[in-house]
Amino acid sequence: MSARNPLVRVEPLAPQFTAAAHDWAQRLGLPVTADAAEFALQIGADGLQLQVLEAQAPGPVRVDFVEGAAAHRRQFGGGSGQMIAKAVGIQPGIRPRVLDATAGLGRDAFVLATLGCEVSLIERQPLIAALLEDGLSRAAVDFEVGAIAARMTLLKGNAIELMTQWQLEAPQVIYLDPMFPHRDKSALVKKEMRLFRPFVGDDMDAPALLAAALELATHRVVVKRPRKAPAIDGSKPGYSLEGKSSRYDIYPKKKLQG
Repeated sequence: MSARNPLVRVEPLAPQFTAAAHDWAQRLGLPVTADAAEFALQIGADGLQLQVLEAQAPGPVRVDFVEGAAAHRRQFGGGSGQMIAKAVGIQPGIRPRVLDATAGLGRDAFVLATLGCEVSLIERQPLIAALLEDGLSRAAVDFEVGAIAARMTLLKGNAIELMTQWQLEAPQVIYLDPMFPHRDKSALVKKEMRLFRPFVGDDMDAPALLAAALELATHRVVVKRPRKAPAIDGSKPGYSLEGKSSRYDIYPKKKLQG
């Protein structure tokens, strides 16, 4: 499924957020009034959120690294025993530099940063990047989460182009979680997919994304897939870690050292 361009308006949730709404509208090139809008990017006391404008619509989606699911996973998620930690190569004394080239709402990147990795995040969809930027800025001033957010750096743009033109120190590990037709039935994922799929579609350029990642990463590339989905076309993974609903395909290049 390809992305389309639904009409989005920016709206303040209270009068004191009018200036901030106009600022975001200007930055993103969006209107502040549009009766025909299908979505609203709303700004209020809890930050930035995206809301679908239709009857019986689910609630808004926002990036929150401080409370909710992110806080629960930070406190009770299983630490370095989590499958994603094993996939990127976290071990005693080893915390690789990671580039999450398909950041989305930043959940996996936040888990890796919580575990001590320096993580760069790339997001190409401007609305999702705005939600991420807002979530990171709120996390940065939180007493408990600020140090974790400081390990996360947001980059905006096309991941293939950014990786091809990379000027900084090369990431040791590149993490990819391309959009695919989700089979996950959880209410949260269904709500987010309903909101974001019109904007992002499926990643038809996943093979090119993998090729660029393999060129740039110094030590390994990790691709998250649905458990029964085929590997991305192109180079074959060296091995995989399989969970109940998802799988991590690992493309090793060099052994990570402490």
